[in-house]
Amino acid sequence: MARSFSARMLGGGVLGLLLVTGAYAHHGWSWAEADQIELSGTIREISMAPPHPTLDVETENDGVWRVELANPRQTERSGFVEGVANVGDPVVALGNRSLDRNEKRMKAVRITVAGKAYDLYPERIQTN
Repeated sequence: MARSFSARMLGGGVLGLLLVTGAYAHHGWSWAEADQIELSGTIREISMAPPHPTLDVETENDGVWRVELANPRQTERSGFVEGVANVGDPVVALGNRSLDRNEKRMKAVRITVAGKAYDLYPERIQTN
């Protein structure tokens, strides 16, 4: 019985570690460059669904980019809620692009629509 209990404890510990590292990897920034870029374009698609709301933004010279926002609650707290932006609206996204240069993807720290800025991660905004 002691052996069975120890095996269950070890199994539970390993499972817990996997869950924590998986969540960290998903929510971390390790996949993105440290420097921030500004991306301007037109919104082609909006999704407010978890785990992260996204915008598909068509740029003039570089095609369509996937712009990931913060988690739904944090995105809402920034003021960026359903209805403040629509498909066809011009948008400026400030954020960190993917380390994979073949991937047109960025994690936004600020979104600006119609002159209104929505700070998704105010503590991460780099100012020059």
